[in-house]
Amino acid sequence: MTQLPDFRLETYFSRWEFTARHHLTASDAQTMAMSELLALAGPEDRHAWESLTLGYTETFGDPALRQAVAGLYEHVDADDVICFGGAQEAINLAMQVLLGPADHAVVVTPNYQSAETVPLSLCEVTGVALDAGQDWALDLDELTAALRPNTRVVSVNFPNNPTGKVIDAADLRRLARICDERGIHLFSDEVYRGLERDPARTLPQVADLSERALSLNATSKSFGLPGLRIGWIACRDRELRSRLERAKHYTTICNSAPSEILARIALGNRESILARNRAIIAANLPLFDAFFAEFADLFEWRAPDGGCVAYPRYLGPDGVEEFCTGLVEEAGVLLLPASIYRSELTPTPTDRFRIGVGRCGTEPALDAFAGWLKGRR
Repeated sequence: MTQLPDFRLETYFSRWEFTARHHLTASDAQTMAMSELLALAGPEDRHAWESLTLGYTETFGDPALRQAVAGLYEHVDADDVICFGGAQEAINLAMQVLLGPADHAVVVTPNYQSAETVPLSLCEVTGVALDAGQDWALDLDELTAALRPNTRVVSVNFPNNPTGKVIDAADLRRLARICDERGIHLFSDEVYRGLERDPARTLPQVADLSERALSLNATSKSFGLPGLRIGWIACRDRELRSRLERAKHYTTICNSAPSEILARIALGNRESILARNRAIIAANLPLFDAFFAEFADLFEWRAPDGGCVAYPRYLGPDGVEEFCTGLVEEAGVLLLPASIYRSELTPTPTDRFRIGVGRCGTEPALDAFAGWLKGRR
């Protein structure tokens, strides 16, 4: 395994995330206070919380948590679930388990950086770019053409970060069949599932579509609970799941016991939490629509299909990098410029920026944004 490059997003956030006055690029939905989450606990989870002892937990994850996770799927049992310290650990270990120097992977771009940098540190990787000119469409024929006899993994993420794209369910099913026919593991990052603008467009989870496929999810994004650091992979390949457990022995070993109980509470109240977060997004989107309409000469805007991030285009002559730097330095409004999402695998747009639509407090941020733009005219 070669040395991984700096994680551009986290490096950028290290400078600005907790110092900028307005975090307008947040990738997670609005979080909640501990008291709010505990108020949702049923008697069993409340007892588990109050009687908790702080010893080690099972490497696979708390059995009751794994049972709760399995309840999110149609064909997944608790034994098909392994928990991790957030989605990042799951991505890292899954790629290390699945890929070696003689292998090949296909990764869809743009993406969360580790989706491509971890595979690239292990083997040859081919990128397949979403088409910005066609509403970020995924060309399955292009993806199929990129497959090789030694392709072991195809990695996708829908709803997509940063574009908010949701492909058609028929396309995802077709992709799962293609991977199965060729003995390829389909790795699907599903951390934004449940925040679709149109619930009818909610995609199936790939662990339900194929015994070889891996569904990645976490409490961080759609649930708005990143501080729990609880993620999981659902996969019906028991031998692979065992290999993932052995890999985890070299990283976190086990999850935080308090976080596992809190995650159980969140999953047990999934519908109400996701409904709350969808309502926040629904209330925010008209504000973003109005903002970008006011500055239509500077931006091309389209609301995301799903998730709580979008990827507008900046039309100003100064370029998106200078624009984002000036905005955070002078107005305290944080966005992520396109360079954060550049790819080593494919060309990616250089005139985009990520904006978050899932947090409360949007109006003051947009007011500061608008005031800064007007001051430049």
